[in-house]
Amino acid sequence: MEFTEAYKQTGPCCFSPNARYIAVAVDYRLVIRDTLSFKVVQLFSCLDKISYIEWALDSEYILCGLYKRPMIQAWSLAQPEWTCKIDEGPAGIAYARWSPDSRHILTTSDFQLRLTVWSLLNTACVHVQWPKHPSKGISFTKDGKFAAICTRRDCKDYINLLSCHTWEIMGVFAVDTLDLSDTEWSPDDSAIVIWDSPLEYKVLIYSPDGRCLYKYQAYESGLGVKSVSWSPCGQFLAVGSYDQMLRVLNHLTWKTFAEFMHLSTVRAPCCAAVFKEVDEPLVLDMSELCLSDDFAQGNDDASEGHFRVRYEVTEVPISLPFQKPPADKPNPKQGIVPSQCNSLNMKIALKKLSGVITPVITPAIYSL
Repeated sequence: MEFTEAYKQTGPCCFSPNARYIAVAVDYRLVIRDTLSFKVVQLFSCLDKISYIEWALDSEYILCGLYKRPMIQAWSLAQPEWTCKIDEGPAGIAYARWSPDSRHILTTSDFQLRLTVWSLLNTACVHVQWPKHPSKGISFTKDGKFAAICTRRDCKDYINLLSCHTWEIMGVFAVDTLDLSDTEWSPDDSAIVIWDSPLEYKVLIYSPDGRCLYKYQAYESGLGVKSVSWSPCGQFLAVGSYDQMLRVLNHLTWKTFAEFMHLSTVRAPCCAAVFKEVDEPLVLDMSELCLSDDFAQGNDDASEGHFRVRYEVTEVPISLPFQKPPADKPNPKQGIVPSQCNSLNMKIALKKLSGVITPVITPAIYSL
């Protein structure tokens, strides 16, 4: 694994969907670099520190969230002189996202008061009252023609179906959830899956006209659904739960097709390859170290070279460290948790300071 030289970054960074560019936030500046040469392609200056960036799907536009203002600024790579500024005023902006056509921006105000659709083609905007969540609760069909938006009013959850052409509400129906967590269209756009908060195990399958096709509940006691995902073909629905089980439903009868346990040990035969970073002993040999005149004058780029890390394939079976979340405590931890300093890997870089070469040892902790 090779690493390039370090570039300054103070905010988020994001690759473009076509993988040709990478956007890096440096305070109030947005730097667009080429992914192959890492040369600066465009440089944009925002009005405040950049908190969030997101590319449009066509990789021609990019938006920057200035949540301290609160304000959204959008830029065009093809037309650097073009710019767009969105200001919600006292309502504020909690989150912003692109529509599938890359010509509309959806913003959610603070306290989920409203969701606004802003058009880049004209000055029109459409409001949807009481969105359920600021950064989730919105799903688009595969063809990008319709959107399902979760809303809540009068202590009841609803699904609003909007046309992405005119952004008019095509239909609204209530859902049988206690506290709706998120929603997602099926890949074939024939069904909408909705799941409840972790406090209530409930997965609901709805048709676009509001009919409940199936209600799934694996168990009643304990924390419920952790994540839900469709298969690319749309024939299976995977439901991950807090009991460390993955259940797969089929799209014909919506019955359980298979169940998988999240084991901590990877055993053979297994098609997965496990890579482990090699811990090499730290050896510094200064006997053959010499400085040329060009290097001492700062004209040599050897110190700015690539770093390389070596990995080796680990044989199975191998036990992975894990921690089961307690069922009686709120806000359980999810994802990868850094382990103790049992795998301390040292990397050496040569840093040039006033013509003196100083070894720089950078510790890094890795865990599976």
